[in-house]
Amino acid sequence: MRKKILLLGATGSIGKNTVSIIEQYPEDFELIGLSAHSNIALLNELCERFKPRFICVSTDHEASFRFSYTEKAQIYYGNEGLRKIVQEADADIIVNAIVGAAGLLPTYHAVKLGKVVALANKESLVVAGELIHQEIQKSGAALYPIDSEHSAIWQCLLGEDKKNIRRIILTASGGPFINRNADSFDTITIDEALNHPNWKMGNKITIDSATLMNKGFEVIEAYWLFGVSPAQIKVVIHPQSIVHSMVEFIDGSIKAQMGIPDMKIPIQFALTYPERKPCITNSSLLFSGMQLVFSDPDEKQFPCLTLAYRAIEAGGAAPAILNAANEVAVQAFLEGKIKFSLIPSLIDAVLQEQQNRSVSELEDYLSADRRAREMTKEKVARYA
Repeated sequence: MRKKILLLGATGSIGKNTVSIIEQYPEDFELIGLSAHSNIALLNELCERFKPRFICVSTDHEASFRFSYTEKAQIYYGNEGLRKIVQEADADIIVNAIVGAAGLLPTYHAVKLGKVVALANKESLVVAGELIHQEIQKSGAALYPIDSEHSAIWQCLLGEDKKNIRRIILTASGGPFINRNADSFDTITIDEALNHPNWKMGNKITIDSATLMNKGFEVIEAYWLFGVSPAQIKVVIHPQSIVHSMVEFIDGSIKAQMGIPDMKIPIQFALTYPERKPCITNSSLLFSGMQLVFSDPDEKQFPCLTLAYRAIEAGGAAPAILNAANEVAVQAFLEGKIKFSLIPSLIDAVLQEQQNRSVSELEDYLSADRRAREMTKEKVARYA
């Protein structure tokens, strides 16, 4: 029987890769629903190709969305539409590939319903990891990580007792500036920051990779996904992006999951789990004489990583504030309003002023997110 897939964020990088896997295995998967934010042309194309029964569109683009196929479909709009599509689509797997904090709400509603969520949206666990974890404990929902690093850890832990973990080792490519002197970060251009050496990703996550904030977010995700302490999560720089992450066990042995840097591999594993299926990749690259290099990150060069550890140690609203401030600061850089080097400084300032906010309900997290965004925008305005 085919698995019914609800794909949120269908027109982004993860969404496109997910679509290609569904197309490769039409006998295994049925795309019953999808959502998109701004790429209405591609959304219309996907609707024509797959004829989904459930569709959600951002309210910003409600007027421009048109679909011409004749089969009946339920159309939803905005955040309320995301809640409804999660609740009403009878999906076996919900792929959450929405970028940014907007992805938190559908994850929250999905786990409350006990759904299986293939999760690419980092912010779901970064912003409200404790809340999501509590809901999973109540409902029996499951999170299948799509990030290559967390998929690697998941695969390394299959068949293992988690009490035997000594530490999780997250690998980081280091982005485009790993060998650049921090004194020159003031001169980094937008094009330079978007020129990732290994991965093709959206603009926001590419900048996060350049600052290493993306890896900081992954530390927070790993904390909630695998039940280890922050002290048991180590980040190492691995420029080749061949070893996607590792787990060291108490007996000193280390498991590593390796593969070429192709997001279709972890996405497909989440969709087919517990089975594996062939994936079209060029694995010959692994045997072409490439050397695998590992080193410790320079936290003075990339302070965002330290900020992420500080946020997860502080707990409460701190990770939500970290994420919100980062989103605003990254967007300000992409719009040419601030220098690249100012991104961590802005985040640090907002985190220090706001991190003591207490949280218990979903609205508490959303309120902390809103306030941190407002404060960061105020600080950005001083430099614009």
